[in-house]
Amino acid sequence: MKVLSIQSAVAYGHVGNSAAVFPLQRIGVEVMPVYTVAFSNHTGYGSWRGPLISPDDVREVITGIEERGVFPQIDVILSGYQGSEGIADVILDAVARIKAANPAAIYACDPVMGNAKSGCFVAPAIPILLRERVVPAADIITPNQFELGYLTGTEPDTLESTLRSVDLARDMGPRTVLVTSVERPDREEGTLEMLAVTDNGAWIVTTPQLPMTANGSGDVTAALFTAHYRRTGDAADALARTASSVFDLLQNTLDSGERELQLVESQEAYAHPRMQFAVRQVR
Repeated sequence: MKVLSIQSAVAYGHVGNSAAVFPLQRIGVEVMPVYTVAFSNHTGYGSWRGPLISPDDVREVITGIEERGVFPQIDVILSGYQGSEGIADVILDAVARIKAANPAAIYACDPVMGNAKSGCFVAPAIPILLRERVVPAADIITPNQFELGYLTGTEPDTLESTLRSVDLARDMGPRTVLVTSVERPDREEGTLEMLAVTDNGAWIVTTPQLPMTANGSGDVTAALFTAHYRRTGDAADALARTASSVFDLLQNTLDSGERELQLVESQEAYAHPRMQFAVRQVR
């Protein structure tokens, strides 16, 4: 499998491509990372150094890959945080060109906008752009519950309302939706859920909710789920593998006492997930 991943990069820590690439490589996926920024660290620290990469330069890198004759071999285009409207145009253009070369290729979009605690943390134009242009072009989207609500103009909370919101999102274009953090009021205390919905059904997995947040964990989740699902076509299996891997990554990070994801130290969790969480079909 070959993945073109258009995301940010940091030298210190793990977000964007600096979070997604190694786990994909560890499960045997060939990744072509294209960077949209080259920062010293993620912006959660409040200060950072390094350049934004202009949309024209990102486009040039992708064109160079095209000139190597690789587009017909690309199975997945993956994107995450989009810092500007110009980058979205570049991504959508790349998706169209790759799908023309390989109609079996899929586009997986993590529609990063924010979360329930912090609200939206992207430029005001980005959520509208994602909703109106980017998500309709995607085959897979991986929003959290807050982002799902924004995309669909709803307020999902229960399992039933979340499923209704997912159906609205799927009506926009993407046939597969992974909701990365379902926090319904009637769930067991101290747990967190992920929900995957495709044309073939809907599945949910429950894991303990760890007392931490870690930048980059969503990037790992989107990458692993997309790769597993593209490889097997089995959403339940992809959900189980992803939940197992990401939980162990987060547990290892919590145990370490470090702020940054223990991405390399957790590599066995990607290559050989323990499959410790049962997946339940809910539709």
